[in-house]
Amino acid sequence: MHRLADPYHDLDVIDRRAPRANQLAIGVLALVAFVTGWWPILGLLALQLVVGLTIGRRWCLACVAYFELVQPRLGEGPLEDSRSPRFANVMGAVVLTTATVAIAAGYSTLGWALGLLVAALALLAAVTGFCTGCEIYRLGARLRGVGHGELRRIDRSDIGGAAGDVVVHFTHPLCSECLDVERRLRSEGRTLVTVDVRRRPDLARKYGIGIVPTAVAVAADGAITARLA
Repeated sequence: MHRLADPYHDLDVIDRRAPRANQLAIGVLALVAFVTGWWPILGLLALQLVVGLTIGRRWCLACVAYFELVQPRLGEGPLEDSRSPRFANVMGAVVLTTATVAIAAGYSTLGWALGLLVAALALLAAVTGFCTGCEIYRLGARLRGVGHGELRRIDRSDIGGAAGDVVVHFTHPLCSECLDVERRLRSEGRTLVTVDVRRRPDLARKYGIGIVPTAVAVAADGAITARLA
């Protein structure tokens, strides 16, 4: 199977279906823990998330199962920015760890409530694709962008000195949605300047780009006049 992105090396992006497979495993196992009363499963799930986040996707069992067993049969799905599902995993690890500690300390009602919350949100993400943690990350990224002084203006020298009104599109070459946005902007006849955040992480940091695609209309004086994506 031809892959646009190596799942273990191109960590900026991820197959959109992979996090859903991981969420399905977490949701089912968290429910098993509740039904059987064997709360250490919650701790093991938290540990697995931490290991995957710190050491890499090769150590995430559900991820490996998807990339090695499912993806070769279904093909590579749309690629997306990996930061939002990563943030969701961080949230899941924190809540599952808290649930485990609470049950171990004798606060079983609190612990199981947190465990069931993770199970419900994980299964919701697996079934519908709506990831609560991802949406929290995206909302935070947008709020940071709105309040980020540099994102109100772009230095024209950072975009090659392009003249006149342009659209600056912060993108990633492996991001499926980025390619869709670029095609739409070009079809509208806009003058487009693309900034590859993989090649120019300095500009991504300078302008507080928390997620791609991000596209803004820039006036001749560098002032941002509209957000397009």
